[in-house]
This record gives sequence, C-alpha cells and structure tokens, in this order.
Amino acid sequence: MKTPQMPSPNDLAKHFEALNRFLSEHQALWRPRPFSDRPMAWEQTHPQLAIWLKARSLADAEQAQAEPHKLKAPEPFISLAEQAQALCQIAPLPHINGPQLPSRLSNDIPGRKWLQIQAFANSLSFEKPTRHWLDWCSGKGHLGRLLARQGQPLSCFEYDPQLVDKGAQLSQKLGINAQHIEQDVLATDAGKWLKTEHTPVALHACGDLHVRLMRLASEAGCEQLAIAPCCYNRISSSHYQPLSKIAQASKLQLSIQDLGLPLSETVTAGSRVRKQRDISMARRLAFDCLQRELRGLDEYLPTPSLASAWLNKPFAEFCIDLAKLKDIAPPPTTTDWAKLEAKGWQLLAQVRNLELLRGLFRRPLEVWLLLDRALYLCERGYTVQLGSFCSRELTPRNLMLVAERIASATEAVDNFVDRFCKSRSKAAAISLTKNRLFSANN
Repeated sequence: MKTPQMPSPNDLAKHFEALNRFLSEHQALWRPRPFSDRPMAWEQTHPQLAIWLKARSLADAEQAQAEPHKLKAPEPFISLAEQAQALCQIAPLPHINGPQLPSRLSNDIPGRKWLQIQAFANSLSFEKPTRHWLDWCSGKGHLGRLLARQGQPLSCFEYDPQLVDKGAQLSQKLGINAQHIEQDVLATDAGKWLKTEHTPVALHACGDLHVRLMRLASEAGCEQLAIAPCCYNRISSSHYQPLSKIAQASKLQLSIQDLGLPLSETVTAGSRVRKQRDISMARRLAFDCLQRELRGLDEYLPTPSLASAWLNKPFAEFCIDLAKLKDIAPPPTTTDWAKLEAKGWQLLAQVRNLELLRGLFRRPLEVWLLLDRALYLCERGYTVQLGSFCSRELTPRNLMLVAERIASATEAVDNFVDRFCKSRSKAAAISLTKNRLFSANN
C-alpha cells in the first residue's frame, strides 16, 4: 500500500524551488574544484575557513568525507551544512516485508549488489497489480527475476550480448518466464518494445539511460515505473538538459563536471581502491606543481586517465613519462624528487579538506536532479514518490522514484474493492471504500 502522505506536484515544485535558490546563491562555493582550481576565489572571501581546512590532515579529511555536515568548521560552513541538511530530508519509501526468498535467486550475484536488489524490490508499492515487468539495462536480469518470481512475464533489455545469453540461461534454469532482448536502449528503435502493460524498472542506470526510459515509458503510456538513477554525468551533451518545465525555467546551468559532484564520495570503496586513488591524486598534484614550473604557466594542465600500472613506476619515472605524454620539457636532472613527492601529499591533504565544503552540496544537487525527474513524470500524468530504498552505507545512490499513472475515482474504487474482496466481504469493501472517498474529499 502507498504511503498515506503522497507529495503533490506542488509540494515537489516548492522543494525544487528552495533547492534551486540554495544552489544558485552559493555557486561560487561548490562549482570550483580544489584539485584543479587552485587557489579558489572563496578562499579570499572566507579566509578563516580556508586556513582552518588546509591545516587539517589527510586522515581528518577522510574521516569527515562521508558526512561533512557534521564537521564543526568555521562559518559559513556550519550554517551551510544546516541549510543543506534541511533541504535534503527525504523519507524512506514504505518497505514491504515479503516472504523468504529462495537462495537460488542470489546465485551469481555479488553480496552488496544482491542486498541493493532486494532493497529496491521491497520498496516497490503500486496501487494496481503489476502485469509485466521490464528490466531496463538489465545486465543478466537479476532484478527482473526477483520481481517476476511470482509468475508475471519479464522482459530484459541489455546491450551486451554475452550478458543477454547468460541472463537467458539463468532465467531458464530458475523457471522464470523471461525474454532477454539484445537492445541498445539509446537506439531510435528502442521504443517499439514498450507497451502500456509494462512496468519498467531500472536500478542504477546511468545518465542518458534512465532519462531515455522515462521518455519512452511515458510516451508508451506505461502505467508504472521505478528508477534509482546513477551517474548523472554520463550524458552525450556538454551541459545538462533539464526535463521538467520548472527546471527548464531555472537559470542554473550544469556542466558535466558539475553533474559529477553527487558521485564524489567513496562510501563503499574498499581500502585498496582508496589507497590507489590517494597515490594517483598525490602524484598528479605533485606533477601539477612540476608542470607549472616547466611551462612557466601558473595554471592547471589536464592529464588523461592512466592505467593502474603507472602507479607501479618510481615517482620520478612517473613524472618524466607524464611530461613526455603531455609534450612538455623534461624535468631537470637536479629535481628533488623526494621533496616534490612530499609536496604532492601535502597538497592532497589540503585538497581533500577543501573539498569538504563542496561536499555539503552533493546531496542538494542530487535531490535537485531527482526532483526534476519527478516533476517531469508529474507533467506526464503520474503520481510520484521520491524516497530512499536503502542505507547510504549500502550505496550512496540510495534514492529512487516510484511512479504510477493517476487513476480516475471510479477506477480507484473498483481497484480497491477488487483487492479488498480477496479477504473481506464485498459489502464491507464498498462501505469502507465510501468512507475513504468521503474522508479524502473532506
């Protein structure tokens, strides 16, 4: 059953407008990136905060990274943290405690991913029974199989033919009525598959992929859909293209770099990944100091993504090879490599701590993007729930949209009576339905 406090489109619009004002007013604090934009203008306007942050250690930054709003930093940090937290209060979606799942359904699924799939499935609640599940960008179809385990037909769309074949084998083995289709969902012909009776679901479909689903599902008249977006920066355009009318009217223009802000936390990353990330960033920062000196230009020089093997090189060799790659003068033989490497680590500590101010705006920007999607669906005749489906420790991308076509009053009554009659008498169902409608209208 749906939560009794369904937000209206007007509620969603007011929330969006409040976030839009907050993000627009403080652009100078969250747009600059400490890694490349050194020094940043706000270090001059808020010198006490900048000095305090830069004096902290790398360990201090790591400890505060997941929850920067709890940091007792000088103003305006605390005030901004309080505003951000107030604007990002998103309630959990109603959780359905289903029956114990057969262990065979979790075969071939990593533990964390299986927990995410279960949490997503347990947060789906629609007024009307689902007729046909559609797993969008399905991979092997793990989510779809869990949802279709009670017998509804299932369609899985996946681009990778190997995953399509593997998914079909798993569905056949488990006796799931599934059709696994090799399909590029961004292709012009993708919409031909979607039908009114489909309930599309997408768990962590990136950027253009989940936006494409929303467009095609609403055009096809799908009565229900649910998405948990991810990687908002995975788009084909250079800037974000707002979806809803209210977002299109906003003066806030978001670049691909801006869209990466919500993804700039590493809550679920393992220690090995974090160590490699730190080494890479410290070396790049050290090289940035070197290249400024070699080029005689005090400006950041972008460098390409490098294979992990680069981190196995001695530091001096790393810098020499990177200089060659960027076609700049070789470092002098008198370079003090130990001092330069230490400088990189010192800068990394400063950068990470300065990033904590940006971190206050991660969730506000993500909720802004989700509300744009929610309002877009409202404009197309859906009621929409926005809520969390699991803890952020399980995945930082723990917000999802659950949408359903608005039914007429008659349809709502008939649907409720049919469902209620399964366990009660029809007379009691009609009586209760009348009371519910009377209460709703008053």
